[in-house]
Formats: sequence, structure tokens, C-alpha cells
Amino acid sequence: MTPTAFDYKRMKLIYDYAADRYLRSLPPEHFMEATAQATQRKITVESFDLIHVARPDVQCFSELLVQYPKPGENPDKPGQVVPDNMVVVHREPIIADTNFATLLQPVGPLLVLEYVSKNSVRKDYELSYAKYEKELRVPYYMIFYPDADELSLFHLREEEYHAVPPNAAGRFAIPELELEAGLLGEWVRFWFRGELLPLPGDLLIERDAAREQRDDARKQLSAERQARLAAEAELAKLREELAKAK
Repeated sequence: MTPTAFDYKRMKLIYDYAADRYLRSLPPEHFMEATAQATQRKITVESFDLIHVARPDVQCFSELLVQYPKPGENPDKPGQVVPDNMVVVHREPIIADTNFATLLQPVGPLLVLEYVSKNSVRKDYELSYAKYEKELRVPYYMIFYPDADELSLFHLREEEYHAVPPNAAGRFAIPELELEAGLLGEWVRFWFRGELLPLPGDLLIERDAAREQRDDARKQLSAERQARLAAEAELAKLREELAKAK
């Protein structure tokens, strides 16, 4: 018997409708993000923007609905989960407007990140963990509790998540991304190819410092040039006086 052909357009319509239905079902408190969560999500997005310059295949998404077929259940009723951040590795740009439908995408998520604040009532994080582990089977799951300064990374092995121990530097490594994550100050920061990824504020400070150094160098060169011209003028005057004396 010939297998039923995959109807891409039909499935896209089904998943887009499911995404719209999901959005309409959200209670108002879902949109009330705690400041700590918003700050960490911003740090993550800014860091992965820099990674994307060196590795265009690494693509980071923020609060994007992920939809997927649930094993043994009606394919017209996909599973749904919204990670705070999600990282996908693919050489071509991922097109995902209202939702990321795994059935329609070339690859699935490699890493999901979630930030849990005591003031957040937006999600059931235990339920999300189970979805990432048992249904979506995401290779890496990172969770950060900013109120407790606690960061954990889990790696999917033998069909379940195992905690990843920190390395000698106290950071958690994800080799597929050439990345390490660790706590620095109050937030999760990222090291790419061994180098700490700066934040926009850091880059502005570095830019202003470099600009100030250039300005100082110009002033120094200008002062040296003025001194040289003055010395040359004085020497010319002395030569003129000597010539008159003769």
C-alpha cells in the first residue's frame, strides 16, 4: 500500500489555526513578564546575535510557540509549548512567523532556555520540562532561577535528561554550539569559543574608550607637531641672526 502523501499546505493551515487558537486562549497574566525574566531573555538574545555573525547557522528565537505532533495522538491537535528562548542550528534561515511547527521545519530545537522567577505565573515549568524531554526530545534544556542565582543544564541521553556538570571554569558547555554558559554577576552569560560575549553596554564602553584613545593620540600628535614647528621656527630665526652677524 502506498503511504499517504504529506500535505504541506493542509498541515500548515492546521498548525496556523492551532497557533491562533492558542493565542486567544491565553489569560492576561501570561503577558505579565517579570523583570528578571525579561532582562535575562534580552541578554540571551543579544549574545546569540553576536554568535550568529560568526555562525549564521545558529538561530535564536524568543517566546515563539513550538508546535509538534504528539505520538499516538490526533495529528490535527499538536502539542504546544513556548520556551523563553530557543536555539536552532540550520544553514538556511528558519521561517517561523506565528509558530515553529516541527512537522514543517527542516530541523528541531537544539536548545531551549527558560527563566523562572518567583513572581511569574505564566507557565507550568514542570509540564514544559516533560514536553521537552518526552515529546519534543530537545537535546539541551537550560533553566535559570534568577531569584536563587541557580543555573542548570540538562542533556538528553538514553531517552531522558541528565544534569550536565560544570567544567573547570564553573561553566556549562554545549559543544555543538561552541558555547559555554555560566553565572556572572546576577545573570547567565555566554562564552563563545572561549571568549565572553559582551553586551551592548560593554561594546559602547569599549567604543567610547577606543574613541578617547584615538582623540588623545591625535592631540598628542598635534602637540608634537606644534612643538616641532616651533622648534624649526626658532632654529630658522637663530640661523638668520647668525647670518646677519657675519
